[in-house]
Amino acid sequence: MSPLRIIYLALAIWGTVHPMYFFVTYLRSEGASFVGMLDLWVANPAVEGMAWDLMIAGTTLVVWILAETFVRRNWSALLAIPATFCIGVSCGFPLYLFLRTRPV
Repeated sequence: MSPLRIIYLALAIWGTVHPMYFFVTYLRSEGASFVGMLDLWVANPAVEGMAWDLMIAGTTLVVWILAETFVRRNWSALLAIPATFCIGVSCGFPLYLFLRTRPV
């Protein structure tokens, strides 16, 4: 495995573990209230701006993944879509790059 692929994989793992720590901490303290977590996404303009930024980046990533997958026929790259929606862009993007750069 190339050093670049190792870096992509490490970033995907970090992009999974680090945000999940904060999500799990919040859900434990608030009793697994997903509605409460969603309400906090519009708590103030700074947080709302960041939430929109991540939603737009995630949508752009999914469009890119779909477009390239149909051209390159790299079907395993589609795994980055649920990773993006379930975990976040911090996992989905490096995971996609890891899957995209595999030897053909």
